[in-house]
Amino acid sequence: MQAHTTSAVKTIGLRIIFSMFFLLMFFSCDKSKVENTGPEKIDFITLSHVGGALGNYTIIKVTQDSVHFEDGNTANKKHKEWSKAIDQKVWKNLISSIKLKDLNIIESSSSIQKFDGIDEIFQIKTSKKSYLFVNAYNDVHYKQFEEFKIKLENLVPKQTQ
Repeated sequence: MQAHTTSAVKTIGLRIIFSMFFLLMFFSCDKSKVENTGPEKIDFITLSHVGGALGNYTIIKVTQDSVHFEDGNTANKKHKEWSKAIDQKVWKNLISSIKLKDLNIIESSSSIQKFDGIDEIFQIKTSKKSYLFVNAYNDVHYKQFEEFKIKLENLVPKQTQ
């Protein structure tokens, strides 16, 4: 009587191949790619100022329905927060200066934190892509960020700044 045997190597190899196949299928079915066929829209903008000798930070995140402000420094362990709901009219006014077509060509500059400087960081997340700009002051398209900052300053109460 001859027993039917299957090679352990062959079985393990097939399991690995099928596992890889299913993982590839899982990751290739990215829902965000299916949903993002419409026009590109801004989901949120974060403006941060980070650095300095005391580890200062100010972070303002604006979404379609809210503004969240954080401020503090790590050396003195100080931290404060503030949030406010906003409506679509305020949101549209805030983002009106941001030109999506320019975001791919805006260039960042070097970080100045290593010299105890404070970096200005813009993070813009759209329905299709994420952008990060560090100290983009010297870029010809920076004016749109400056306009956004002015509108944002008028929205955040002075005592929190």
